[in-house]
Amino acid sequence: MNGTRSPSPPAGRTLDIELTSQEVISIDLDNLELNPDDLLEVLKDSQSKVWVWTKLAAEYWNQGHLDIAEKLAQGAIDTLQANGSTSSLPPTYYLLANIQIARARGAPKLILQDARQDSQTKEKQRDLYYKEAIQFLNQGDRAASGEAISPVLAFLTRAIYQLENRQMDDALRSFDGVLAIKPTNAVALLGKARILYTRRQYAQALRLFQEVLRLSPSCKPDPRIGIGLCFWALDHKAQAKAAWERSLEVNPSEWAAQLLLGLEAMNASKSDSFAEEDRRAHYIQGTRLINLAFKTNQKNSAAANALCELLLRKGQYEKALKLAERTVQFADTLTVLTEGYLRSARVLQSTDAFTDAQKYYTLAKEGQPANVLASLGLAQIQLKLDEIPSAIHTLDTLLQSPNENRSAEASAMLASLRANPRPGVDHAQEKMRARELYDRVSRALRLPEDPHSQLNGHQHKALTSSGRNIAEDLEVHIEMARLWQGENSDKVERALTEALRISEAGGKPDPRLVNNLGALKHLDGKLDQARAMYETAITHASMMEGGKGEGMSTSILYNLARVYEDEGNETMAREAYDKLLTRHPEYVDAKLRQAKMFSDLNKSNEAHELIKEALNSQGSNLNLRAFYTHFLIQNNMATPAKDFVFRTLKEHDKYDLYSLCAAGWIQYHQARESRDASPKGVDERRRGFQRSAEFYEKALHLDPMCAVAAQGLAIVTAEDALGNLGGGIGPLAPDEPQKRIRNARDALDVFAKVREAMDDGSVYSNMGHCYYASDDYDRAIESYETASRKFYNDHNVPAFHLHPHDKAITYNIAMIEQKAAELLITVPAAKRTVKEMQKAIDQAQHAQRLFASLAADKSPVVPYNKELAEQRKKYGDGVLRRCDEQLAIQRQHEAGAKAKLDAARQKRQEEKDKQDALERERLASHREQAEKLAEERRLAREEAMVWTREVRAESDEERERKPKKAPRKKAEANGSGDEGAANGEPAKKKRKGGKLRRNGDPEGGDDDNENVFSGGEDESKPAAKKRTKKRVVRDDEDEEVTATAPSRKKQFKSKEYISDSDEEMS
Repeated sequence: MNGTRSPSPPAGRTLDIELTSQEVISIDLDNLELNPDDLLEVLKDSQSKVWVWTKLAAEYWNQGHLDIAEKLAQGAIDTLQANGSTSSLPPTYYLLANIQIARARGAPKLILQDARQDSQTKEKQRDLYYKEAIQFLNQGDRAASGEAISPVLAFLTRAIYQLENRQMDDALRSFDGVLAIKPTNAVALLGKARILYTRRQYAQALRLFQEVLRLSPSCKPDPRIGIGLCFWALDHKAQAKAAWERSLEVNPSEWAAQLLLGLEAMNASKSDSFAEEDRRAHYIQGTRLINLAFKTNQKNSAAANALCELLLRKGQYEKALKLAERTVQFADTLTVLTEGYLRSARVLQSTDAFTDAQKYYTLAKEGQPANVLASLGLAQIQLKLDEIPSAIHTLDTLLQSPNENRSAEASAMLASLRANPRPGVDHAQEKMRARELYDRVSRALRLPEDPHSQLNGHQHKALTSSGRNIAEDLEVHIEMARLWQGENSDKVERALTEALRISEAGGKPDPRLVNNLGALKHLDGKLDQARAMYETAITHASMMEGGKGEGMSTSILYNLARVYEDEGNETMAREAYDKLLTRHPEYVDAKLRQAKMFSDLNKSNEAHELIKEALNSQGSNLNLRAFYTHFLIQNNMATPAKDFVFRTLKEHDKYDLYSLCAAGWIQYHQARESRDASPKGVDERRRGFQRSAEFYEKALHLDPMCAVAAQGLAIVTAEDALGNLGGGIGPLAPDEPQKRIRNARDALDVFAKVREAMDDGSVYSNMGHCYYASDDYDRAIESYETASRKFYNDHNVPAFHLHPHDKAITYNIAMIEQKAAELLITVPAAKRTVKEMQKAIDQAQHAQRLFASLAADKSPVVPYNKELAEQRKKYGDGVLRRCDEQLAIQRQHEAGAKAKLDAARQKRQEEKDKQDALERERLASHREQAEKLAEERRLAREEAMVWTREVRAESDEERERKPKKAPRKKAEANGSGDEGAANGEPAKKKRKGGKLRRNGDPEGGDDDNENVFSGGEDESKPAAKKRTKKRVVRDDEDEEVTATAPSRKKQFKSKEYISDSDEEMS
């Protein structure tokens, strides 16, 4: 159906044309003349029938001379019309229609007016041939009207025309009409099979193709091509290949089998199931077959499309562009047309002709909006032309409905575009969309970033080559890590780990990846792993050439020093910082860390010097100034800290958030700790609280999410610093308790929001203070416990450790320790322990030392009363004396309790030992009784066995002496041996040993033997019933006795011959 020739005629054929009754011309159909003029004259002179004209035209068509066939058909019409034989013209019109359809197959369907390499502007377009074909069809139908002509030829021709024009429903009806007349028509069967294949009804199409092959093995086009296509669609690839190979063997010059086998070989060359050498062989074979197919039919779009891809990969862009344009102009289907546009665009893109490439990508996308390659190519061109919003829109259109496509390639590209900030676009929203897209990519490609990628026992489909390229793209994983940085450390770690794996697979691990992974481990508290990664990263960086490796080494060495510092290895940390400062003396961060280490060792002067050196080199560094502010505050230098902060705000940045918050804290701290009770001092404290609130408010105005400023204002509210400070700077109001509770609740609302932004122990502590002020003690305890458990390793961290220079805190600690000891000595001895008493005494002694130091403090202004400190010290001496007395009482009490406990424990043990001894005796007695009983039973069984043997011996002797008896009558049902004696039969002789009978048993026959096997057991137990086997010697004529007694396990038959001794006994 796709060819340009009719079936080839068999060899050695001739056609006789009768000129006159005496003259006949024989034409060799296998050697037709290429000049048909003489043949036309002969046909005209002979006034040949129409079938002769069509026969010769068909033979020329079969041999590839389509022009001569058309000339003969046209000559037939002219001659027959001149002779008046128009009624016989329909076959000629149908032949001309088929010739036009055949010409249409070799004509371009679309002519590119701006084609660069394959211009077809001089060619006749396919639709024009179809128009001429339909005209001939209509003329044939008109000529056939009213004539008794078979409609098969008309139906077939029209069906073929409809099939070529993709009028599938009409073509199917036409083919069915032909098959209704002639069910074995091969052309109609082939046409119907093609339609069913197009409709994806592969099984039905396969049956029809096989039927055609059975009816006509040499049919053309070869039904084996269709059979192979159906097998391929049904996933029977081996059978499909075999069908095509057979087709190529039968028809070596046909292009269809060559092309299909070439494509199959190219697919095999991409399969990982073959070895490298096998893939190379498949590739070479596929290239050869595709080239051969294109040479056989250079106007076939599928062959041109396949060959274009091969040339495009080889970089032969001019030839590839010519083939791509050939594909576009001769394409039969939308899919092939789209492929032609895509390959044209790819060639033009490779030659930097971006505008023309964009045009072809757009045409491909308009034809198939869901085509991934078209959208990706168009987006790439738009990026090249700096049209980023257009590229994002293109990819969004592909990934969203109604053409929703879950392409991992498009998702990854769109995610990368959205991940990079663009002016005028909400970066936070774009970042969120980029994460969603990368999550989709991770799920589709089962990347390690997806937490559900590893499923036990779950079989996954193998990734495509493009999917593997994305999965192995280093930059994709780095970008994923960057998107989740600061929000999901687990995903960041997985992405960086995969990126490091890819980097290591390339042979040169990137030190930055190792360093970043080490930083994640460091932040996660895995110091050993972090240190190992930092050391590895330094090793890799040292192997790099140029300044790039030196820059990496500097940052990595600083991180290594930090992890040494966190591990408590101060020596190694100091050496690392010294080495870093030796290389880069102006490395401010290293100096600050050294200063921090000196400060932790109470070497404030050395730390101060280092900070000053850093300030001299980078005085405008706000981070450095913030650290110096913190250092001054921690060392109880509030006034220098205040001056330094105000200078920072005035000279460097009046909008610096850290300086504003620090200024607010300093103002509040100084106002709260002031003990000046004069009116001027009270006014100064009020102004301090007010300025503190102003600083916090300004910080919140600049950054509404500043948690430190919000917490500062909440503290101001809770302590009523802008009011009377709970009576500290003014008289108490009548509604002071209600006011205190109201302020605490207002502050709690703020602390609850701060907790969401700043997860710190101070927030929970402040909430505990507010709950305490609101008399909600349970929730206050809960907040304090949360702070202790979550942030201080479940320990009660004294405020002194946080502010070691705050003397008010020191005074409070001494008071609490002294009060604890005082309360403990009033507790009854049964509710306390020696250990608790000893701890209370130690704390009381510590409180004495603190009170002594506080009372001896020479500072002019202190946040406590020195006289009260001295009085507390004297009072503490008495508390310690009472503690010693209570300690002795407690020890005596615990010793007595311990003695009572030991006595009770010993008594319980003695009772347990006594019970164990009784149990052992009982078990031993049972064991002896069981052994004795077992021995008695054994002896009884042995005695029973001896008696049984004696009884059997006596029975045998008695039988030998007994004379032969007449045959016995059949025993009555349930009758015993004794009952038979009572009915007139001779009674058996009773054996001795009646002592074995049971008491009260009237019958002695079988019961005697039952008692023999009782084993002498207790009479209450049932005896094992086992009947004695009795042997009876009978003659052959004796009738068989049927016993109604229970069946015996073993029966004995009589002897075949009776010995002489038996006869004598008779």
